[in-house]
Amino acid sequence: MYKGANYSFMHNATVAPAISYYDYIIVGGGTAGCPLAATLSQKYSVLLLERGGSPYGNSNITNLSAFGAALSDLSPTSPAQRFISEDGVINTRARVLGGGSCLNAGFYTRAAPDYVRQAGWDGRLVNESYRWVERVVAFEPPMGRWQSAVRNGLLEVGIGPDNGFTYDHIVGTKIGGTIFDREGHRHTAADLLQYANPKGLTVLLHASVHKVLFRIKGRPRPLAHGVIFRDAAANKHKAYLKIGPKSEIIISSGALGSPQLLMLSGVGPAQHLKAHNISLVLDQPMVGQGMSDNPMNAIFVPSPSPVEVSLIQVVGITNLGSYIEAAGGENFAGGTGRDYGMFSPKIGQLSTVPPKQRTPEAIAKAVQLMDSLADAAFMGGFILEKIMGPVSTGHLELRTRNPNDNPTVTFNYFKDPLDLQRCVQGISTIEKVIDSKAFSSFRYDYMSIPTLLNMTASSPINLLPKHANSSTSLEQFCKDTVMTIWHYHGGCQVGRVVDSDYKVLGVDALRVIDGSTFNYSPGTNPQATVMMLGRPAEISSDHRSPCKSTKKIPNKSVMPMYKISRAWRGKASQPPTSLLLRCTLTCVTKANYMSRFLVSG
Repeated sequence: MYKGANYSFMHNATVAPAISYYDYIIVGGGTAGCPLAATLSQKYSVLLLERGGSPYGNSNITNLSAFGAALSDLSPTSPAQRFISEDGVINTRARVLGGGSCLNAGFYTRAAPDYVRQAGWDGRLVNESYRWVERVVAFEPPMGRWQSAVRNGLLEVGIGPDNGFTYDHIVGTKIGGTIFDREGHRHTAADLLQYANPKGLTVLLHASVHKVLFRIKGRPRPLAHGVIFRDAAANKHKAYLKIGPKSEIIISSGALGSPQLLMLSGVGPAQHLKAHNISLVLDQPMVGQGMSDNPMNAIFVPSPSPVEVSLIQVVGITNLGSYIEAAGGENFAGGTGRDYGMFSPKIGQLSTVPPKQRTPEAIAKAVQLMDSLADAAFMGGFILEKIMGPVSTGHLELRTRNPNDNPTVTFNYFKDPLDLQRCVQGISTIEKVIDSKAFSSFRYDYMSIPTLLNMTASSPINLLPKHANSSTSLEQFCKDTVMTIWHYHGGCQVGRVVDSDYKVLGVDALRVIDGSTFNYSPGTNPQATVMMLGRPAEISSDHRSPCKSTKKIPNKSVMPMYKISRAWRGKASQPPTSLLLRCTLTCVTKANYMSRFLVSG
């Protein structure tokens, strides 16, 4: 039994008083918010507001054997809230205490040393924070034959050196970490709340924050001083900051939720807010800008040999800006409805049905077609590539004034030619791995590379139109088969919306700390870095960073270590934070149907 199942400070928001007061209010109990709350509670009174429920007692979240089931849950109380970007790519956002760390496949890796240097962080402090995270949530995965074949194939085609098992981001081939332990139990950001001071923390579940409250009159700058939230019964509550020099509201609602909440609170592009009848607090045109999602493209390889169940374990870090990963397993042949998470048969088949015809009957028929396929059609695994960066960016806008509704978001996948070039190089590397001697026992000789590409390209993996030349033009293949790696970020970027200490520019007592502050995604996976980011350094009274900051923020992932309070000085016992990162993998069948298996890349 996880300790979190009995947290004395965790309650349903329906029991909250109509009005309450705290030193810190954190909006979003995700992979960033949970460790922040645990750390701050050591010295201050903290309120953590989470719009979703508890992950404890939900075997679809905690057990590796049920991986993906929570993601396929379309109910209003599901821990995963699905959305489709304006690009036509199906995606999801977390709605559960622990955030995306409750839904992803748990791949764990540090950022590259260059990233740390460019951020102006204190390298010693960063490494100490990484080690602290690793003591709590990171493990070495067991290696099976299929993952070993992919690893040896990568080395055979020149993705070297062999870096063995390591958390470090190093060019070559390595085995990375995972947040699943040897028993297949998931360790999430919610588990980090066990480090909290129970007397200093209140966690409210099913608490939907509608806006941040500001004091404006008689002040040179707006001052954040409270929030309005509603519980599951739609009762309204207000939480205010206690009067004090260090009291702050911290938004940790993710790359979609954080810019959305700023806009709903009156901080954002003036004309856009006016169109939604939102009173303007601060005209900030950069809120919602710079949205990016690292595109992922995969090839499913049917296997004549049994393939062990595995998530992302092996990574080939090329010097061309693309990363090669893999996941597989015979469990593709089992399970109710062959539903492997967000990219499930339900959604894959749905993309072939015109929107006005997407009735429950049509969806049921699509799932029935998937169920009728032979088990052999699902044996095998995926080899995927994802690109660094990316360079291409888009934007986010409000759809409605309801915080529970998804905003509209455009990522502009492959708009920049460099992103497309990196994808082509990655797919070319995958082709070489499939043709390698090391991987030969896990592929059919009669299935050529063009055949495998055609299987993927003709399958409904997104809502984009298909082209006949996808298998002959790798550029077209990348565009037609793009999926999310779930590393979407931006919208509240450092240097544009927040400063180097993550304080929102132009207002007081308000910060944003999560993946929305990223300009680029760090390393092969940002999860470990966001966990580390949640462990603030010691701060002086003027809130200046102890790290060497970059005065001018370039178009890179520059995020100097920030400071919040003296509470952290020398406190090796304070927990860091984690972030949701996910990767979606594609399972292609002989009948040209696609079942998708979610993993965190």
